[in-house]
Amino acid sequence: MNLQIKAKNIELTEEIKDYAQKKMDALDKYLGDFPVINADFQVEKTTNHHQKGEVYRAELNLKVPQELLRVEKTGTDIHQAIDLVRDHMEIVINKYREKRKGL
Repeated sequence: MNLQIKAKNIELTEEIKDYAQKKMDALDKYLGDFPVINADFQVEKTTNHHQKGEVYRAELNLKVPQELLRVEKTGTDIHQAIDLVRDHMEIVINKYREKRKGL
């Protein structure tokens, strides 16, 4: 999957890029033969002074034929937020596939 990765309020390191790319590439097997027209991924630190520590947000938007699949999650660290997005996007993709099968 050709992922466009952006970061806000944090430095986008190679480690974060590689981790996000690896996790999102794992979604290819669920997409099967449905082409991904566009894949945008964004990570950000939402606040520097949150009462319970830092909060990170990850968002994935996949443009597939006739639909936009979008998932946004927050976590206490960047890896947790990325993992949550990947896990939830798997569910969203499976629902999309079932819906498209019926057409």
